[in-house]
Amino acid sequence: MTPEARSQHPDLAGGRWFLFPLTDQLANTGSEVERALNWASKGRIGYSASAVDRALELLDLTIADPKNRLRLRELTRVREALVDYFFGSNEYGSSPDSWHRYFHAYGMASALRRQEASARPVEF
Repeated sequence: MTPEARSQHPDLAGGRWFLFPLTDQLANTGSEVERALNWASKGRIGYSASAVDRALELLDLTIADPKNRLRLRELTRVREALVDYFFGSNEYGSSPDSWHRYFHAYGMASALRRQEASARPVEF
């Protein structure tokens, strides 16, 4: 079975993910982490685990993206800390607030980039 067939994001796993800048990749990953935290706070562990699985899949795609090779240390540490927080003993001492702060910066950078791109005048 191909990775695309097992993926919850088959179009992204098929290569489309690599077209996104790192800020968008991490902003989208952060959206799934936010969903996981939200579901966990409501005691919906199954939904939370599904959101974490989607976040990890997006993070794995981000790690596999050749343009991010200089950020591998950070990206693999984020993955390790996410797994530790949601499925391990939280040795890194992560909290919902620390995850909000980390991913919020990427969400803001992504939104700013999209806003600036849409404000550019169209050249004919």
